[in-house]
Amino acid sequence: MPEPVFGRLLTAMVTPMTPTGEVDLECAARLAARLVDEQRNDAVLVNGTTGESPTTTDEEKAALVRAVVAAVGDRAQVVTGVGTNDTRHTVELARQAADAGADGLLVVAPYYSKPPQAGLVEHFTTVTDATDLPVMLYDIPGRTGTPIEPQTLIELAGHPHIVAVKDAKGKVVESATVMAACDLDYYSGDDAITPALMAVGGVGVIGTSTHFTGRRMREFIDLLVAGHHDEALVVYREILPVLTGVFAAQGVVMVKAGLAHQGFPVGSVRLPLVPATEAQAAEFGALLDRVNL
Repeated sequence: MPEPVFGRLLTAMVTPMTPTGEVDLECAARLAARLVDEQRNDAVLVNGTTGESPTTTDEEKAALVRAVVAAVGDRAQVVTGVGTNDTRHTVELARQAADAGADGLLVVAPYYSKPPQAGLVEHFTTVTDATDLPVMLYDIPGRTGTPIEPQTLIELAGHPHIVAVKDAKGKVVESATVMAACDLDYYSGDDAITPALMAVGGVGVIGTSTHFTGRRMREFIDLLVAGHHDEALVVYREILPVLTGVFAAQGVVMVKAGLAHQGFPVGSVRLPLVPATEAQAAEFGALLDRVNL
């Protein structure tokens, strides 16, 4: 089986902020390097939901891509979220990302407007045709309100530049059905269900907890791919409390609290998000200290 286009381990990186609430590009470059060099990521995903993409401007998104490409582009891929619920705007962001040096695009199903499946096909095809970059579809109906149905995914797999899915649907049998019918690379979009998805053909994870668990998740994935299932299960069970604990509040909130606890402050979050409470931060910090990372 060929290696996945984007590798096996990616992290949906938070966007560092200055004390005045501006995007901190210098810190973003250092965080990307930490994820690649210390946490063993194959690629870094910027401008995702965990990167607070709903509240960063188009100009900030482009600047983040450029900063992260400059920091790690010689040794890891940089994938960027470009999805919106407006096809024209998404096309603009896709072209902007290509110009900024991105290696791939993450395109979420349009949210709120709840388009029909035919609309999803047209949307994803139009955006993909706007650049030559490989595209990963993001299926997360809990946030968008619209699932990408299996037959739609199979149809879209026929496009030569649509190569992968970030799967946060939580329906492993549906995902297995798609994987059996086409060659899309499937990534777990929910850290804790990575073993289940990989058991039916998934290739890896785009994680949130992997800001902290990356090295152990890499160990888990490598063991699983090599067929050492019992050893992989031991690793998974050791880090499972962090895989779930990072979602005690919104993932970005807990990641920023956890990084501060580890001496790598990346600033706060933008409204309407609010920082972790003292209790949440203390509990998550204690969890990070307790688990073998």
